Amino acid sequence: MQFGIFSIGDVTPDPTTGRTPTERERIKAMVAIALKAEEVGLDVFATGEHHNPPFVPSSPTTMLGYIAARTEKLILSTSTTLITTNDPVKIAEDFAMLQHLADGRVDVMMGRGNTGPVYPWFGKDIREGINLAIENYALLHRLWREDVVNWEGKFRTPLQGFTSTPRPLDDVPPFVWHGSIRSPEIAEQAAYYGDGFFHNNIFWPADHTKRMIELYRARYAHYGHGTPEQAIVGLGGQVFMRKNSQDAVREFRPYFDVAPVYGNGPSLEEFTRQTPLTVGSPQQVIEKTLSFRDYAGDYQRQLFLMDHAGLPLKTVLEQLDLLGEEVVPVLRKEFAKDRPADVPDAPTHSSLLAGREVTTV
Repeated sequence: MQFGIFSIGDVTPDPTTGRTPTERERIKAMVAIALKAEEVGLDVFATGEHHNPPFVPSSPTTMLGYIAARTEKLILSTSTTLITTNDPVKIAEDFAMLQHLADGRVDVMMGRGNTGPVYPWFGKDIREGINLAIENYALLHRLWREDVVNWEGKFRTPLQGFTSTPRPLDDVPPFVWHGSIRSPEIAEQAAYYGDGFFHNNIFWPADHTKRMIELYRARYAHYGHGTPEQAIVGLGGQVFMRKNSQDAVREFRPYFDVAPVYGNGPSLEEFTRQTPLTVGSPQQVIEKTLSFRDYAGDYQRQLFLMDHAGLPLKTVLEQLDLLGEEVVPVLRKEFAKDRPADVPDAPTHSSLLAGREVTTV
């Protein structure tokens, strides 16, 4: 099982000081956080993609390429690549290039995004969001697997005898996660291709997450990729820790109250009851994260959001120390207990390459 962090890259004033970091400071902080993730033994760093204030990560492959040059083991991913508004040809080429630079330490999470104005900024119609996601990914899937592509669809100009370059490293495309909070069509899409399904459940109660994952697992089996239990599932999560839970609640409350993703909504106490958000001690984080398996089954990837809402970089790095030293080692051990032998590990470039070599022998 893989553990890591994802960032939405928001530039938010620190409510305790009133200071807002510059865009440069926030971008550099994201890099520092990724480097810290590798240092403390996490497996994955993932960045979102946004094209509107107050967010900065508009070019994920640029950031991930820079991080690749400064890390050795960390898997570099997106927590959203906008399959709806990005051109599939550009996605194919950008991420294949990143694969080569990172020696295969790359995967990608497709998503539609949740910012409506992005669609017209890139010449798209939000009312076609699902159809764009389906058609664009169908093309991307072929571009990574066929040396010469002839293609015609509804949303872009046709391709005739087209070869995207560079080709995927070792002829193995990056593993794809399809991320969705609320769209069963995306769970169906992930199942159809035998790809991973990532439910970023930081806003949602467990019963909703359970229904989405069960749908994906059932359809994964329907399409002949394996049993429902062998489907590849990832979950989001959100934590803030201190040694003493009361200190964690007191320190995090002002950040929670103004957070751009949920501020001015339910109280901190209501939100922690209803969603995976955990604010407390490392042991409380361990207990709540382990409970995800009760409704998600045995899954492959757990990512945490830790660097948003104006939290200072120093505080985030302290959080990562706690996560790496006190939380993840216990989670690795506990999630491994009673894990059925036929439940696959999270895919990596090496495992996908090995699987490809077996099937071609």
